[in-house]
Amino acid sequence: MRNNDRAVAVRRSGKPVALVLAAATTAALLTGCDADDAVPSAGGAETGSTPSSSPSAVKDPVAVTVNVTKGERDVPVSRRVQVRADAGRLDHVAVTAGEVALSGALSPDGTTWTADDLLEPDTLYTVRATAAGEQGGTTQRQVRFRTQSLSLDQQTYPSVAPLDGETVGVGMPVVVTFDVPVTNKKAFERHMKVATQPAQQGSWHWLSDHEAHWRPATYWQAGTDVTVEVGVNSVPAGNGVFGQEDRTVHFHVGDTHVYRVNTQTDQMKVFVNKKLVRTLPVTTGKAGFTTRSGTKVIIEKSASKRMRSETIGIGKNNPEYYDLDDVQWAMRLTYSGEFIHAAPWSVGSQGRANVSHGCTGLSTANAKWLYDLSRRGDVVEYTGTSRPMEFGNGYGDWNESFGDYQEGSAL
Repeated sequence: MRNNDRAVAVRRSGKPVALVLAAATTAALLTGCDADDAVPSAGGAETGSTPSSSPSAVKDPVAVTVNVTKGERDVPVSRRVQVRADAGRLDHVAVTAGEVALSGALSPDGTTWTADDLLEPDTLYTVRATAAGEQGGTTQRQVRFRTQSLSLDQQTYPSVAPLDGETVGVGMPVVVTFDVPVTNKKAFERHMKVATQPAQQGSWHWLSDHEAHWRPATYWQAGTDVTVEVGVNSVPAGNGVFGQEDRTVHFHVGDTHVYRVNTQTDQMKVFVNKKLVRTLPVTTGKAGFTTRSGTKVIIEKSASKRMRSETIGIGKNNPEYYDLDDVQWAMRLTYSGEFIHAAPWSVGSQGRANVSHGCTGLSTANAKWLYDLSRRGDVVEYTGTSRPMEFGNGYGDWNESFGDYQEGSAL
């Protein structure tokens, strides 16, 4: 988490605590080794004994190399530790920082070990490795190094919506926001994954250096389970900035709720799982405050909300000014201020005329019924006006064809 009172960020770590690639006897041998250089030994020789004079015993001992050097400082956090054995095979590799170890994988031929994760900032690491030579000798190697320090302004934290465990509507995009700009979008997107069950095609789309969305080609299938993995910890974001933390979020897609509003007839048709369940009279924006046409998605819900015209540029000296401190059953559709909400003052116009400042007004009873039915991510499709819904004014992802949406990917 970001803490502006500190010059260097302290990160949480969920890394595995141990990694063992060889038998416990080999691990015990390494624990007692404290040299920073390679130490070859003859196969089978006892401590203090003279190695065999046979050339095969010590000739061409296996060489163990690490892609960091002994005592190196300011190692980039984007470095992925790798250990190699030349003319032999690795028996054991451990990369530790205190009690925390980096997990990793050994190549099929046993000659190369590669860490699964990148590094943490301002951290002292120790690499310990043992390799067996092709002619029977062994080599132990230990290397210590320290990574670069990073200020909070050199790290970008990913926030993810929906929330972990949330159930959302079929129009909900995956939204990832970064608190420090990401200019190396290709590198980040390669580490941002969305898995769906059942499988559905989808794409990332970057709205800015701070925000990326993912949506399927069509509305989510009801009942879909989704896992989002933003594995950007220590990935270079550009301009000397690195990802601050990995994030994993699981969410569920509920029933299909699609509400269709015709601003010419002032009616809202409510569809649940593609079946029309109710038609509600509404009022939408009057002249000068036209409601946008296009596909909108419920962003948030508030049982009671204060609404002030000053937030949409209507000052106190304007005859259209209003300040309502208890608007009930409000559901936000745009960042600019369009809501669906109870509007008991306009019941006489609902189903007949458009008299609002852009919101969609219903009777209190109808607004509560719809509010109780709805969840974040439900879809509201508007027709009847020439004013279009903007992509970035809320979750406007569905106002582009999927082909155009894919053009917003960095890959």
